[in-house]
Amino acid sequence: MQIGGLDIGTTGCKLTVFNETGERLGKAYREYPVTGTSGSRERDAGVILDSVWKVIKEMTAVYSDIAGMGVTSFGETFVMTDRAGNPLYPSMLYTDPRGREQCGRLCRDIGEEKLAEISGTSPHEMYSISKIMWVKENRPDVYAKAEHILLMEDFVVFRLTGQAKIDYSLAARTMGFDIRKLKWSRELFDAAGVDLSLMSETVPSGSVAGTVLKSVAAETGLNENTKIVCISHDQVAAAVGAGVFDPDSAVDGAGTVQCITPVYDGIPDMKVMARGKYAVIPYVVPGKYVCYAFSNTGGELIRWFTDTLAKKEKEEAKAAGITVNEFLESRSESPTGLLVLPHFAGAGTPYMDTGSRGVIAGLTTASTAADIYRGCMEGVVYEMLVNMEYLKDSGIRFRRLFATGGGARSAVWMQMKADILNMPVTSLLTADAGTVGSAMLTGIAAGCFKDLPEAAGVMVREDRTFEPDSERHSRYMDIYGRYREIYPSIRKLM
Repeated sequence: MQIGGLDIGTTGCKLTVFNETGERLGKAYREYPVTGTSGSRERDAGVILDSVWKVIKEMTAVYSDIAGMGVTSFGETFVMTDRAGNPLYPSMLYTDPRGREQCGRLCRDIGEEKLAEISGTSPHEMYSISKIMWVKENRPDVYAKAEHILLMEDFVVFRLTGQAKIDYSLAARTMGFDIRKLKWSRELFDAAGVDLSLMSETVPSGSVAGTVLKSVAAETGLNENTKIVCISHDQVAAAVGAGVFDPDSAVDGAGTVQCITPVYDGIPDMKVMARGKYAVIPYVVPGKYVCYAFSNTGGELIRWFTDTLAKKEKEEAKAAGITVNEFLESRSESPTGLLVLPHFAGAGTPYMDTGSRGVIAGLTTASTAADIYRGCMEGVVYEMLVNMEYLKDSGIRFRRLFATGGGARSAVWMQMKADILNMPVTSLLTADAGTVGSAMLTGIAAGCFKDLPEAAGVMVREDRTFEPDSERHSRYMDIYGRYREIYPSIRKLM
């Protein structure tokens, strides 16, 4: 039996196929472009769907016995569609500034504290409901034609099965979902003036939405009996794929966005969470919740640097037969002493400041490209330490991180995280934990596994553990004290 994990990311989508013993059989990936101007950041949902169809067809051409496919996606971004699921308007990313005025109006009408208590999210324009309000007010023609409002998970699920269903964790990224009652909040949707009937049915993570439509089966190569499973928001899927189910450990997601995901045994004090503007999300284990401590630029900052400032180094790396990342990592040592504020796409938690900008401080004529590269890596980790300090009073107790995402392949970055955060960091053999988590929940739905512990025993495989070095930690902390002053000192100038 074969099971697939489909992960729809911000910059691309991938489908990984496994067998029932957890062996990875194959993977297909497609990247899609960003559209929009400096004042808007968008995705074309039609392009995303086309990319999804391509990765499915690439895998079904080789693996024809896919019994189930789970769908996970990035959050917040929605698409308004007609009855058939055809997009009517470009999809705004979480970094798109539109919706700020509408979010402020919701806060005045509902109250920030009540809004956070219901939705689990500190009010911010990044969340879907504010941007839905923006479309209704600024493009009433589009809103009037809309038959569905779908996030990327339920958009793809709907086009595959004809069933509009969204799991709890992704629904919670809209700022319109009640995290206690586990259903859409009519109070919040009424206050926003958004028709609740346009939203998908909410279901627990890992629920089977249906089987593949006949027309879609013919187009993609999937079997009509293939079960399509609503998995989760991608960060939740990564936590599942890392085997993190209790508060003793957390996930370090080193992807496009850098994110640490701790687990709670219940809903933490929302007043404490509000101080760092953290969201609380229902987890796949009933009664448990997670939160996200994140920087908008993790891997994206590294890619920006190599694409923009390391063109010569790319050529040298190619000549040496290694990646540019390996080339740069081998030509500098940490700590660099540089202070890099990684707010190149605005600030994530604990500031949630879309107007903040990136900073590289401490440069001299002796600074090299490799130094700045490592400084970017350090800045991302320092930002995570800021988050851990904010979350201390919320009840976090994790003492170990499981690293996932492309950044987990860098031993230099993993050791840096262990040293700065002062805890062991274990990388996983499969860096794409989101697709592993998707496949685990799909395997349960398809009958391959009895439950999550059994699925984790088969599919979660550790690679290497990086232990913290006390001497390096002390050196990093001397620099971190100065790093903490960068944002409050610089923000007023931007």
